Amino acid sequence: MNSRSHDIETLYAAERPRLERTLRRKVRSRDVALDLIQDMFLRIWERTSDTTGNASAFLTRCARNAAIDHLRSESRRERLQEDTLSTQYAASPATPFEILSARQNLQSLQDTIAALPRQTRHIFLLNRIHGHSFVEIAATLGISERTVAKHMARALAACTATDGASAQGA
Repeated sequence: MNSRSHDIETLYAAERPRLERTLRRKVRSRDVALDLIQDMFLRIWERTSDTTGNASAFLTRCARNAAIDHLRSESRRERLQEDTLSTQYAASPATPFEILSARQNLQSLQDTIAALPRQTRHIFLLNRIHGHSFVEIAATLGISERTVAKHMARALAACTATDGASAQGA
């Protein structure tokens, strides 16, 4: 362990309890306070080559800034969540025509997928429904990734053509 790492480790051991109390009062969570302290010391270790001077005052300022950043972030997250919820509830219910149209589009898409060649359909479902990557599908089926990509391109082209046709009919 080099001298710089040892200095930071010593500083961490000496200052962590005080910083934890300070941050805990500000963010009202022990876990968040410990995370912020860990982040602070990681940034200090990455950015500073010298921990001389008034380390305690420096760390207090870092803790204050970390708490402010955290609280601002939490505030933004809460506002975004409130905006999202109000937008979701503001949406008007679907009309019977929209429901019928969506059902017809879904049935058309299901028919298109069912009409795909067996292996193309299998690859499409493995990727889009089961979330397998092209690499995983290729390994499972013993084919190349390029072959998987070609099958997916065919399947997506068929689905897109179906979606386009149903959009024109609406």
